[in-house]
Amino acid sequence: MSSGWIVLGIIVVLVIFAFSAYNRLVALGQRVSQAFADIDVQLKQRHDLIPNLVETVKGYAHQEQTTLTQVVEARAKATQTTVSLPADVT
Repeated sequence: MSSGWIVLGIIVVLVIFAFSAYNRLVALGQRVSQAFADIDVQLKQRHDLIPNLVETVKGYAHQEQTTLTQVVEARAKATQTTVSLPADVT
């Protein structure tokens, strides 16, 4: 009779181990699915921000172009100065 209890105990332990292993695998599968979903959300957010970044760069480029044009015009005016001498200097 005692060997029957031992066999029954081993079977119960194996069944508990199998349920535990199955639940652990299901939980890990859910964590993997959630991780991929989080990555997908982050990629979509990044994709949504790209047009804003492009517009910001375009605005900054326009400001830089304006500044460069003003600097070039100011340098051109500075180099076009003429010196007029009085008529009585010989």
